[in-house]
Amino acid sequence: MKNRGFSGKLSLEEKESLQRLATVCRGDILKMTTLAGSGHPGGSMSSIDLYLTVYKFANITPENFRMIDRDRVVVSHGHTSPGVYSALGRSGFFNIDDAIAYFRLAGSIYEGHIERMVNGVEWTTGNLGQGLSAACGMAIAGRANKLDYNIYVFMGDGEQQKGQISEARRFAVKYNLNNITAVVDYNRLQISGDIEKVMPQNIKDEYIADGWVVIEIDGHNFDEIYDAFVRAKSIDRPVLILANTTMGKGVSFIENIADYHGKPLSLEQLDLALKELGVENDIEKYAKKRKEFVYNKEEHKIFRYDTKIQKGMPKVYPADVKTDNRSAFGNAIADLIQLASISKDSTPIVTFDCDLAGSVKLDKVMKDFPENFIQSGIQEHHTAVAAGAASVNGVISVFADFGVFGVDETYNQQRLTDINDGNLKLVTTHVGIDVGEDGKTHQCIDYVGAMRNIPNFKVLVPADPNQTDRLVRYAVGEYGNFLVAMGRSKIQVITKDDGSVFFDEDYEYSYGKIDIIRDGKYPLITYGTMTNYALKVRKILLDKGIELAVINIASPLEFDILSLKKYIDSGYVFTYEDHLILSGVAATLSMKAMEQGISFKLKAFGPSNYAYSGKPDDIFKLLKLDPESVAKSILEVLK
Repeated sequence: MKNRGFSGKLSLEEKESLQRLATVCRGDILKMTTLAGSGHPGGSMSSIDLYLTVYKFANITPENFRMIDRDRVVVSHGHTSPGVYSALGRSGFFNIDDAIAYFRLAGSIYEGHIERMVNGVEWTTGNLGQGLSAACGMAIAGRANKLDYNIYVFMGDGEQQKGQISEARRFAVKYNLNNITAVVDYNRLQISGDIEKVMPQNIKDEYIADGWVVIEIDGHNFDEIYDAFVRAKSIDRPVLILANTTMGKGVSFIENIADYHGKPLSLEQLDLALKELGVENDIEKYAKKRKEFVYNKEEHKIFRYDTKIQKGMPKVYPADVKTDNRSAFGNAIADLIQLASISKDSTPIVTFDCDLAGSVKLDKVMKDFPENFIQSGIQEHHTAVAAGAASVNGVISVFADFGVFGVDETYNQQRLTDINDGNLKLVTTHVGIDVGEDGKTHQCIDYVGAMRNIPNFKVLVPADPNQTDRLVRYAVGEYGNFLVAMGRSKIQVITKDDGSVFFDEDYEYSYGKIDIIRDGKYPLITYGTMTNYALKVRKILLDKGIELAVINIASPLEFDILSLKKYIDSGYVFTYEDHLILSGVAATLSMKAMEQGISFKLKAFGPSNYAYSGKPDDIFKLLKLDPESVAKSILEVLK
């Protein structure tokens, strides 16, 4: 089944049907928020006429809402979930009685802010200011798949104060995302009161200044709402519909009162409101149903599109080569895009850059595959969300950035992508002390620790260019969110004892794999750039009769500690990283050891505070993290 779309005029029958349904939905909104004792009725009631119009006519239905060519509806102000659930439920996407009865109930999918596991919800929101970026990502994914669908994105007026929205506005105009129609619920109230008193803004002129077409309407007049969507389809630019609305519309004693932004009615007030609306007060039916709720874990699963990728043949950098991991990433991703471009069955790969293509080595993609390269400028917050949203709409997203921008600055955005079960490949260069001269502000020494707090992100830190090539191919080929982190400097290819390449053409990676670079008695556990430094430590101590096992763990958040037992039995374990020791591999090792009841003496080498500006080797010496200082300290511990 497909809705008829926005064309022609709204018939009298259609308008009357929408008006009747809007009244019923306002009753739904008040019932569910009162029953839950919390929620946001005010904005839900001002937005409901807009929601109903789109769900009635746009190409998204209970039959096609998982088809890749459907229209998308993004609701940025996710706290208006009562309105969204009511509109979707009354449109047949699920049983509306469930949404009313189970709203905000622990274990229910009808959470306080909209969630992707609910049929018809495209993007979990609630962090205001991110919906327009998500819509942009969906539009980019559509282009990559050569699909012609429309994206409707609803926003609150208060959230227009967020800077990320201005980033998204510019992006939409640059890429002429004319299939995006944005709608602002302009009820002029936010939590603290009048939006003009909280933070003055000129929503209409700001959109016009950035190149959008703005259509201003009465957001409760179905003829004007429908006609605005029809007109938007005919305009070859992104369009904003500025819908003048009334908070709490439909119930006289809550209209235009900011308190009802996030305040439910009492049972007595609910009865009065439903009488005013002419809606039956059957709250007891829902209260009884709420008590009978049974948690079902299966309901919380999020639908995924299948992805197919040709991983190609790994590139082997010879033992005498000295290059940077970021160049190996650039070569690998260009190879993967080329393979995908010649295979009809492959999922498109789209790369996202923030004015750093030459530094993060996306320049080869930019030159050879411009249709797979998205330049966002210095707009990291928007880009992180756009890439994340694209990744759940039929493409594989690769967002490359410096560590401090891709991880630290956009932490909240990456967290949202994780909540949305994304398929994002976040590749960060310039992590650790390896950045050197750029100093504290650019030395991302917390990337493992930060991602430790985002439950489903996997972290990969390659030791050399060869392992970089393998890890990039692995991450792109596996569904899920990955951080692939690497330093800036050129490093030596890691070899075996006989001088041959360690990560050769036969090397295969699986998440959590441990690589014994050199065998020995006492374990020196490391990863990333520090693996080469660890080999130098080993060489120094070999001359003193102490044999260290150099163990590379490319997944510092996940590995099997029991596979290291033979080394741990020595009674001593050393870790070596240019990451804060409080939250890097030393922290993971300690936690896993306690879980298994394993004890040993741990000496962790790594920064415990911000470092300095200067050449990396000089900084290591100042911090006593250079190979000579580390070897000396290990010798003292063992003595």
